[in-house]
Amino acid sequence: MNNAQWFMMVGGLLLVMGLTYSVLNRSPVTSAIIYLTVGLLTGPSALNLFHFNPLKESALLEALTEVAVLISLFSAGVKMPTPFNFTRWRAPILLATVAMIITVALVAVFAWYVIGLPPGAAVLLGAIVAPTDPVLATDVQIRHPGDHDQLRFTLTCEAGMNDGSAFPFVMLGMGLLGLHDLGSYGLNWIVIDVLWATTGGIAIGVAAGVTLAHAGWKLRRKPHRHELLDDFLGLGLIGVVYGLCVMLNTWGFLAVFFAAFALRQTELKLAKATSNFTELHPESVSPGTLPTPMVSAGSLIFKEHLERLSEVVLVLLLGGTLFLNSWSWMAVGLSLFLFVIVRPVSVIVGLLGSHTSWRIRGMTAWFGVRGIGSLYYLMYAIQHGLPEALALQLIQLTLIVVTLSIMLHGISVKPLMRQFWRRNAQNPTA
Repeated sequence: MNNAQWFMMVGGLLLVMGLTYSVLNRSPVTSAIIYLTVGLLTGPSALNLFHFNPLKESALLEALTEVAVLISLFSAGVKMPTPFNFTRWRAPILLATVAMIITVALVAVFAWYVIGLPPGAAVLLGAIVAPTDPVLATDVQIRHPGDHDQLRFTLTCEAGMNDGSAFPFVMLGMGLLGLHDLGSYGLNWIVIDVLWATTGGIAIGVAAGVTLAHAGWKLRRKPHRHELLDDFLGLGLIGVVYGLCVMLNTWGFLAVFFAAFALRQTELKLAKATSNFTELHPESVSPGTLPTPMVSAGSLIFKEHLERLSEVVLVLLLGGTLFLNSWSWMAVGLSLFLFVIVRPVSVIVGLLGSHTSWRIRGMTAWFGVRGIGSLYYLMYAIQHGLPEALALQLIQLTLIVVTLSIMLHGISVKPLMRQFWRRNAQNPTA
């Protein structure tokens, strides 16, 4: 396909999706399935109009997936409905840590004993497919900042954090393959890749989000009364935070999520404090003094549009990578093992002792959507020296995992969510 044909295909698909938006909302499947179907039909699996080679184009795909994940993490952080509270955040924290470790371990054992991968590659594969995806899971995530649904909150918060918590295991797998320095007895990995990279990333993100919130709030008030470009500020926050984290060897995905979260929550605190002051001292406040716009809210709509556009492009490319012989029994077996055994076991064990209802645990155990994040980790490993033969094997396994996740979760998400809300309305304490 030449450039003109690419423009026509993507543009035509966007027109169709835009004109049939209300119809698609009522359909039983997600939009990602439609994008994937178009990609499969036009790719080498059917009409062979184009073929995207992820190995040759790994640098491009790494950049595209990196940007998509960052935008999605920002949107997820902004939509967090409440300030940090360990009781409320306990379940997603356990899912992003304990359940993550269990998932990586079980997949690594499967890949080692069943698929026959070397230990380092087995751990790397476990880390690649372990995190749930913030890009393709929009139908089970928080829809707006005021959405307090516990299931949506748990899944959104988990996806926001485990994109960062997976990175230490990616580095562990690469270290076992000789592509990263783990240090004596893994000391460098523990101190730098786990402790420093995690805490440093969170600290940088929170500090940046709080700083931007105060700066924006002050500039909008008298005597400055500046107009701000919220879209630019949101993108600028993502770029500065992520770039700083890369320079300081901390996890930028974690930082961007917590930067967006801190930005939103700080702006809400400032608005509440100003509102309380106005109620106590109405005579000291002149009309038009209180700014209602917020950087977080103003930039969210633009980020969601970018998120949808990235979903269209990346899922189309995913469909264009697959041949009919890509569907090996080993890849399908790994996918089913991950969805049917690993995800439920990791969720059940990870949430032991939490106060999460069994109905939410059951839904969480199924809706561990894999997607763009997994493609990014794979491209990251390839760009950092993964041997070609091993890269081709991991590409095939990962692409089938992501494709089957789009199919299985995309078909089941809307019916199961409707049933969950119906039962929850009838018996909210179960």
